[in-house]
Amino acid sequence: MKSILFVLTNHADLGTTGKKTGYWVSEVAHPYNHLKNHFNITFASPKGGVAPVDPGSVQAHADDAEVIAFLADPVAKDMIANTKVLSTLKPSDYDCILYPGGHGPMYDLYSDATSLEFCRQMYEDKKIVAALCHGPAGIAQVKLSDGSYMVKGKNVTGFANTEEDAVQLSQFMPFLLEDVLKANGGIYSKTADWGSHVVVDGKLVTGQNPGSALDLAKKVEELLA
Repeated sequence: MKSILFVLTNHADLGTTGKKTGYWVSEVAHPYNHLKNHFNITFASPKGGVAPVDPGSVQAHADDAEVIAFLADPVAKDMIANTKVLSTLKPSDYDCILYPGGHGPMYDLYSDATSLEFCRQMYEDKKIVAALCHGPAGIAQVKLSDGSYMVKGKNVTGFANTEEDAVQLSQFMPFLLEDVLKANGGIYSKTADWGSHVVVDGKLVTGQNPGSALDLAKKVEELLA
């Protein structure tokens, strides 16, 4: 059975808003539920321990059956409460690395040296790299052994500037994800706000927003088959 590593954020404060953030629950729940019976899944984070969930996401998905099932899943609950410290793991043990979104990754995974190196090794070892919504913040700054950005010349997507504007958080972000993906050479595309949009370029799989979560998981499953 192949193995998938979900890399989650440890960051819980939404800039200067006074609000909380973390991972967006549906972006973990939908892929996890779709993949858990076919792959070994591990949850990790830079610091290990509890991965904070964005409370707004739990409210937004209060009627989402997949989220309800995920939050009640004893295995998932234990893994979220006890994420592995990323630096203690080995890229060679995994077939896919997956970065879910939520605004948290914009603050820690974007510049976390361990995560950037882990992702580089997996990509150069021809493993699958997947990132969803704000999750591409975790891959935008990855540099390959030749010094080039991993996303350079690659077809990618991620949370759109128009979507960030729609949730009125652009001014609170340390950067805009769409802008950074483009600046680092990514060939960025998007669909209408909140619509499902998944882009596959070789072993790199990116999804635009929460609505892309299940389709991204299906693409990952196809590539791991």
